[in-house]
Amino acid sequence: MSDQNSEVALQEELHEQRRVRREKLAELQSAGKNPYEITSYDVTHTAKEIRDRFEELEGKPVSLAGRIMTRRKMGKASFVDIRDNTDRMQSYVRLDDVGEESYNAFKKWDIGDIIGLKGTVFKTKTGEISVHATDIVLLSKSLLPLPEKFHGLTDTDMRYRQRYVDLIVNPEVRDTFYKRSQILREIRTYLDGKGYLEVDTPVLHTLEIGAAARPFVTHHNALDLDMYLRIETELYLKRLIVGGFDRVYEVGRIFRNEGMDTSHNPEFTSIEMYQAYTDYFGMMDLIEDMYRTITLHVCGSGVITYQGTEIDMVSPWARMTMVEAVKQYAGVDYADWVDDEAARACAKERGVEVEEGASATKGHVLIAFFEAFVEDKLIQPTIIYDYPVENSPLAKRKPSDPAFTERFEYFIYNREMGNAFSELNDPIDQKARFVKQVEAKRAQGANAEVDEDFITALEYGMPPTGGLGFGLDRLVMLLTDSASIRDVLLFPTMKPLD
Repeated sequence: MSDQNSEVALQEELHEQRRVRREKLAELQSAGKNPYEITSYDVTHTAKEIRDRFEELEGKPVSLAGRIMTRRKMGKASFVDIRDNTDRMQSYVRLDDVGEESYNAFKKWDIGDIIGLKGTVFKTKTGEISVHATDIVLLSKSLLPLPEKFHGLTDTDMRYRQRYVDLIVNPEVRDTFYKRSQILREIRTYLDGKGYLEVDTPVLHTLEIGAAARPFVTHHNALDLDMYLRIETELYLKRLIVGGFDRVYEVGRIFRNEGMDTSHNPEFTSIEMYQAYTDYFGMMDLIEDMYRTITLHVCGSGVITYQGTEIDMVSPWARMTMVEAVKQYAGVDYADWVDDEAARACAKERGVEVEEGASATKGHVLIAFFEAFVEDKLIQPTIIYDYPVENSPLAKRKPSDPAFTERFEYFIYNREMGNAFSELNDPIDQKARFVKQVEAKRAQGANAEVDEDFITALEYGMPPTGGLGFGLDRLVMLLTDSASIRDVLLFPTMKPLD
C-alpha cells in the first residue's frame, strides 16, 4: 500500500474512533454522568510515592489519578495501567469490589481516558506493586485515540507539533524536560550562591541595535511606534552595573529573525551575567566551575556521553588563544602575516573564503581560518580567547595588542556554547564601534541605530566588568544527550501545516 493510501486509511480509522468515543460521551451525558462536569479529585499519593514507599503503604488506602495506558479484561476482573505525572501504576479492578454499575461503566472506558481510583496497596503474585481498587471514577473522556503502542508517535515533525501527545506516549521525553527544569534551578542556585541578583529587563525595544542578528518587528498601537523584540539582554544588564548592582544575571527569552537548524530556533533562552571588578579570566573560572557543578548535580557524574562521544566536564578545560588554535590546527601563524594583503594571500592559497577586495583585514582572515580549521576539532570543553577586534564590538581591547580584544568563547562537541568579554567601558571607543557597526548594518538594508542612551550610561562610569552569556537550550541538549534543539524545547517554532 502506498504512503498516501496508508494515510487515508489512518485518517478514516481516526474518524471512526472519534465517532465511537463521541457516542460514548453522549451516553454518559444523557445519563447525567458528564465527566467534564467533575471539577476536582482528591489525590493522596502519586505512582512514584506508592512505589518508593511500598513497605510503609502496603495494605493501606490510597487515592491516585492518571491516564489509562493499557488494560487487560478478564471477565469480572481487570488489570488497568494508569500513568500520572510521576510514573505508571497497575490497578486490579474487580466487579465485587467496585460494584456492578461502576464495573460495567469501566468496561466501556477507553485507552487515554483520565480516571481516579481509590484502593489499597498490594503486590501481585508476580511481584508487581499495584493498587486493589475499591472505587473508580471517569474524570475526563479522551475523544481521540493515543498512537498505537508499537506504532506510536515516532514521526519527528508530528512529535514537535503535538508535544502533548509526545509527552503522553513517550515518557523519556518528559524526563528531558524535568531535567531541563533541574538544570535551570541549579544555575540559579549557583549564581545566587555567588552573590548574583536575578533581574528582568525589557523584551520590547524601541531601537534596532547594530548587533549581527536580525530582529522581529512589531507595532505598539497606543504609541504608534514600531518596536523590536530583543536579540540580547546585554545592554540593559550593563546599565544596571552602571547603576551600582555589582553582580546581575537574567534568564531571558531571546528572539532572532534568522534560520533554523539543529542548534538554532528563532526564540530561545539565554542566560547572561555581569560582574563588576573582574575580567574575562574571572568569567572563565566562573563558567568552568558552574558547568562542572551543574553536571555533577544533574547527571551524577562529571563524565557524560553526548551522541556516542564521552565528554569530560570535570577536568580542567583547555585554554588557547585564537592565534594559538589556528597555528595548532591549520599550521598558519598570524605573526607571519606582515599586513592585510599577506593575510588575504594566505587565505587564497589555503582555499579559505574571505571578503573580496581590500576589506578583509588580518583579523577577518584569522577568524575565517578558525572557522574553517579549528571549530570542528573542539570536542572536549575548550576556551578560545583573545578575539580580533573586528568581530568583538563590545569587548575591551587588549592593552598589550589593541588588534585583539579580551573576549572568549567556549566550545563543547565542536559547538559554540557561550561568549564572554572584559566589557568595554570606554564610552568614546564604544560610540565609535557602534557607529561602524550601524553603518555596516544599514549597508545591508537594516534600520539599525546607535543606542545613545547606553553611551550616556557609560559616560556616567561603568567599573571594570566581566560579562558572559550562554544558551540554556544548548546546555540542556548536552546534558540530556539530545541531538536537536527542538528536542529540548517544549513547543519549537514550526511552519504551519497546509
